[in-house]
Amino acid sequence: MTLEVRRLDGAAFDAAIPDLAVILADAVAGGASVGFLLPFSPADAATWWHTLERDVAHGSVLVIVARLDGRVVGTAQLRLAQLPNARHRAEVAKVLVHRSARRQGVATALMREIERIALAEGRTLLVLDTISGSEADPLYTKLGWTRAAEIPRYAGMPDGELRPTTVFYRDLGSKDPRTA
Repeated sequence: MTLEVRRLDGAAFDAAIPDLAVILADAVAGGASVGFLLPFSPADAATWWHTLERDVAHGSVLVIVARLDGRVVGTAQLRLAQLPNARHRAEVAKVLVHRSARRQGVATALMREIERIALAEGRTLLVLDTISGSEADPLYTKLGWTRAAEIPRYAGMPDGELRPTTVFYRDLGSKDPRTA
């Protein structure tokens, strides 16, 4: 098993959209709250990925993919804050692993690469949110992220149900070992 994680530039991002669409559609079909409602097809997902082309080309949204034995099985985004007083922070979004590739270290590899890229971009404070009690919830804690808050009825599930969301942060510039 060979796992490779890398950032996509504009051309590579465009070429990866069909694979990214399959991952996103699989996540929604599997019940992930990532912004979309059922029914949601790979074609719907591809349309959404195309809306990011300009931001990816501009460098305000950084997209990484994970390949397992050459097949794209995961993705994550680092959305760089653009305001002058926010250049130290970024949001981690759309951390997705195809259901067929879970429990093989893909999400951990994606998160470690996101953190490495964030530091390379001068971003030392990261934030993300996930459904409270989801599979991702304990993963982020294990990876050293700090739980900041829970917001009731924040996220709409693919079936329309509203669920609480947990907000996490990771301070990559802190000297405190509990948050770094």
